[in-house]
Amino acid sequence: MPTFTPLLDSLGRVHTSLRISVTDRCNIRCFYCMPETVRFLPREEILSFEEIERFVRVLAPLGVNKLRLTGGEPLVRSGLPKLVERLAAIGGIEDIALTTNGILLEENAVALKNAGLQRVNISLDALTEETFRRISRRDGLDRVLAGIHAARAAGFQKIRLNAVAIKGITEAEIVPLARFAREQQMEMRFIEFMPLDADDQWDHDQVLTGEEIRREIESAIGPLVPAPRPDPSQPASDFAYGDGGGVIGFINPVTQPFCHDCNRLRLTAEGKVRNCLFSTVEWDARAVLRGGGSDEDLAELVRDCIWNKKPGHGIDSDQFVKPQRAMYQIGG
Repeated sequence: MPTFTPLLDSLGRVHTSLRISVTDRCNIRCFYCMPETVRFLPREEILSFEEIERFVRVLAPLGVNKLRLTGGEPLVRSGLPKLVERLAAIGGIEDIALTTNGILLEENAVALKNAGLQRVNISLDALTEETFRRISRRDGLDRVLAGIHAARAAGFQKIRLNAVAIKGITEAEIVPLARFAREQQMEMRFIEFMPLDADDQWDHDQVLTGEEIRREIESAIGPLVPAPRPDPSQPASDFAYGDGGGVIGFINPVTQPFCHDCNRLRLTAEGKVRNCLFSTVEWDARAVLRGGGSDEDLAELVRDCIWNKKPGHGIDSDQFVKPQRAMYQIGG
């Protein structure tokens, strides 16, 4: 029996997964995440590796066992493998993953693997340079592809490719992406376009739904059958190709919210704790970390944050309120 009280919200959801944004900076400018012109946080406002490590050391005995490093683009944070090594040494942490745009992955893959990183999610919204640049407002597709191959060469067994699906832009990319992932023996995940763009241009009519994407793939490649969920709290609905050619996932936060199984909390780059990607309220862990607060103070702050978690994000309701922060400021 555990000797701790799990991190429970008022609905009984147990929280074991922490997403840590290590920076709000990025080397591309995907319009669904951040504006073309942006003023980043001063470096002194960003949590240090020591502060992040302390935060995780407090949460690990409370049941948090999965970490995901995000940004911004986490690999623009100097020395990231050192942070991975520190987090991997914490007792109770069973899984450390990274979400990256892949542009800097080629030169970092080996160091990350050696430091203890176990899984990599790589954003790949398009396989054509024109569409890649239309979304990211930068060049770099060749570097992303090089990063994917470097991750495989470094020995990562679990590599996922993530594509944000946007109506009017990415329809022609769906089947090539699915085929590419099959050829590379990697899992592809398509993500519905969410209202977290900094330019505040999101419209429901731009949502290319997971159901539409699945039909397109079945028409071009072959039938998909529902696959078991290895983790009940995972955001994706998984399907297996009928010919045995791998697994594909669909993350449908707009059309099929999965909040009832959510086990995630988030730490922003400047130390704010959030109980939901779409939360409009934050809890200030940095104030505790830098103000002489105890580990018990940190734990209590996190418990309060989680207890006040809402039943769902409400994108699909008339009461939805868009967060003031964009994706890059929260952590993807």
